[in-house]
Amino acid sequence: MIENWENNIDDLKKKCRILHDVTKMDIRLMDQDGNVIFHLLDYLIPVTLQSLDKEYPTIIKQLKKGETNFYYCHVNSFNLEYIATGIWIKGECCGAIVLGPFVSSIPGIGFISDIVTKNKAPISERKLLEEFYHSLSVVSRKNAQSIGELLVNLFAHTYIETQSLATERVASLLSREELKLAMSESNDQIEERFRLEKEIVDAIAKGNIDEIIRFLNHYNKDILLSFFNRIPESPIRSAKNIVLVMNTISRTAAERGGVHPLYIHNISEKFAILIERASSLSVLKQLGETMVYEYCTAVRDFSTLHYSLVVKKAVHYIHMHLEEDLSLSRIADEIHVNASHLSRKFKAETNMSIIDYINKKRVEEAKLYLQRGNVSITEVALMVGFNDLNYFSRVFKKTTSLSPSQYSRHYFTDT
Repeated sequence: MIENWENNIDDLKKKCRILHDVTKMDIRLMDQDGNVIFHLLDYLIPVTLQSLDKEYPTIIKQLKKGETNFYYCHVNSFNLEYIATGIWIKGECCGAIVLGPFVSSIPGIGFISDIVTKNKAPISERKLLEEFYHSLSVVSRKNAQSIGELLVNLFAHTYIETQSLATERVASLLSREELKLAMSESNDQIEERFRLEKEIVDAIAKGNIDEIIRFLNHYNKDILLSFFNRIPESPIRSAKNIVLVMNTISRTAAERGGVHPLYIHNISEKFAILIERASSLSVLKQLGETMVYEYCTAVRDFSTLHYSLVVKKAVHYIHMHLEEDLSLSRIADEIHVNASHLSRKFKAETNMSIIDYINKKRVEEAKLYLQRGNVSITEVALMVGFNDLNYFSRVFKKTTSLSPSQYSRHYFTDT
């Protein structure tokens, strides 16, 4: 058993590093008052969710109610899950280890919409929240139980310094001719990979979803896998490096396609985490396919490539403040341009007025929440920036040919 808190901080940190390396999840070591004294973090928590610090004392309080063999599963209002166990010294809980956040199921659009609704988060944060939740580890109840048991047993005992034994390096079983042939085949595969990468990059930059789908369906999906398998000693590490490079290339392609850096950054960070966490070649292959599709979709949905700088700034400001009280004059003031000039430029380049564009985007968001069926029409209207329910209903019907209530009924009848 651990006998002294201060003298064992270094050992506790070593255990934290082991756990972090194995689980690929954030870990925090805290004292009995809930103050974090050491952490290893991979996730950049969105500002909207940065309230966990206030929950640490609650976690410590719950652990103190238990005994040395207890672990505590904590779920907050954002459905972020954590597993914690106490650091016990002579029968007293003097601190805790907290592992997480993670989720117990794959978050869908409905999950994110419910999080936004329940916590009254800005709807302009929905995309950022979606990227963050999709980057989290998905841990089943059974695996969560195993992690809890591991925490209890790992931190109930003193750290033991280890030594490793390694087998002697075995000489290659391939002849010189066989090695030469293998290298030649690998070179051919490298050339093929670079050719395919160029096709993918061009499709992403154009936001050409059909071309991406054709590529994924038509080409041999095992090309990269066969390349990974020919890399000796560490095929998974080699595969991760290749997919990470593809992430960087796709990011550049999306930027070339006119997507704002904020959207690109969120996608890039999410996949960087998922790639490092992947534990098999098949998972990495699937991640690569999902990644290029998502970058391409971002170009299709958010590109401002053919807009002037003024209109680009206006569009981005609208997307980032959609739930707020937006007007032509406010947007013009925020991006430091004359309102009349902005109005003319916006209409000429988008074929719609700024107000029509705002309403269009708000209706698109409103549809997502109406599809959930657990939020009133009034709440939906307020969430997406309409302070007048009648005006919201008129705009919604003008855009969709259905009133909000008709749309909701129609959606649930069809599904």
